Amino acid sequence: MSRLVSGFSKLSKTEKVNWLIKNHLSDYDGAENTLKQYWNSDQKLQQLHDEFIENTITNYYLPLGVAPNFVINDKVYTIPMTTEESSVVAAASKAAKFWQTRGGFKTTVISTNKIGQVHFTYTGDFKALESYFNAIKPQLIEDAKPITKNMEKRGGGILDIELRNKTNALDNYYQLHATFETLDAMGANFINSCLEQFAKTFTANAESTLPKPVNVIMSILSNYVPECLVRAEVSCKVEDLAEKDIDPNTFAEKFVQAVKIAEIEPYRAVTHNKGIMNGIDAVVLATGNDFRAIEAGVHAYAARNGQYSSLTHAKIENGVFTFWMEIPLALGTVGGLTNLHPLVKLALQVLDQPNAKTLMQIVAVAGLAQNFAALRSLTTTGIQEGHMKMHLMNILNQFEATPDEKLKIVDHFKTNIVTHSAVVEAIEKLRA
Repeated sequence: MSRLVSGFSKLSKTEKVNWLIKNHLSDYDGAENTLKQYWNSDQKLQQLHDEFIENTITNYYLPLGVAPNFVINDKVYTIPMTTEESSVVAAASKAAKFWQTRGGFKTTVISTNKIGQVHFTYTGDFKALESYFNAIKPQLIEDAKPITKNMEKRGGGILDIELRNKTNALDNYYQLHATFETLDAMGANFINSCLEQFAKTFTANAESTLPKPVNVIMSILSNYVPECLVRAEVSCKVEDLAEKDIDPNTFAEKFVQAVKIAEIEPYRAVTHNKGIMNGIDAVVLATGNDFRAIEAGVHAYAARNGQYSSLTHAKIENGVFTFWMEIPLALGTVGGLTNLHPLVKLALQVLDQPNAKTLMQIVAVAGLAQNFAALRSLTTTGIQEGHMKMHLMNILNQFEATPDEKLKIVDHFKTNIVTHSAVVEAIEKLRA
């Protein structure tokens, strides 16, 4: 109970660090130094990071890498990726290089609509509620004009508002289900502001019109965006899949089977789709977007037919191999961290300052490339050979290997299988 604290958010950062060390880290030598060595020496830049969230005590670093050679709709991209997982950037780069000479990636934005809902209860007659909604709908849109006018100037805004009757699932439960176009903004604040205004207008007028009161439960956007879809694909003749030691026909058939297994087996589909998200999350994070919202929406989409299934699909028709994915991605290139974080600005510059639609296509390609690389390894050499070689450096760093030790051990594992125990044995043998 002595760890309970009042007014913690009002303390200075140094005071917060001192409290944390005293109450949680007093037995950790070097705790203060560890926290402070991650502070940026540029005070203005550090303050910017401090103000992203509340109760900041230090910065948490993740590597920012790049995967070059992505040919997307005949344009070459170098894709920035932020991730801690070994082999993600390497796998994406390898897939990019593979498809670079086989036509590259083709992408299409299918739709960009986003959803928000006002959730409310009403105990009266539905016909009366429906009639009231039809009458008040123009006023809902009109009262939101101060919020939507700038978005409308750019071509976005409110697309539609529907009244949805959900009483068959929950007693007295209804929704105002609204569709939005937010252009280059992810649009969360815009959508939520509109929804809260809808709720005010809807309830204020209901008092004098409906026999029963409208009780608003909440007004909030949805991260499920099945109408904000992008398609990415690759294709080539089966014979063009040929590589050293890989028969193209066998490879194509095993690849398609591997995808079909993920389509029908949820245990496999979860890991399969996690691999896709390795690539997607890395680009989403690098470009300052909300990877948690993307994850939630994507996995909901993967289960939209009642069973969790593969996001990617593959086929062989008339001697042509095709691998594709349609995926919901609500992304932004203006607002939020995109206008604040220096590395996010840099990442977007590397991508030639894409608009939201272009970023959707780039992110989808990163996911498709990641999945292709994983399935290519799984159906040929196995996943561990490449992954463990990338993980080797992490193991060596755990043992604080010197540069000379790293060179010798990396050379040793060029011709030996990498496992954790094998690396430990090699280190001990070298040091002996």
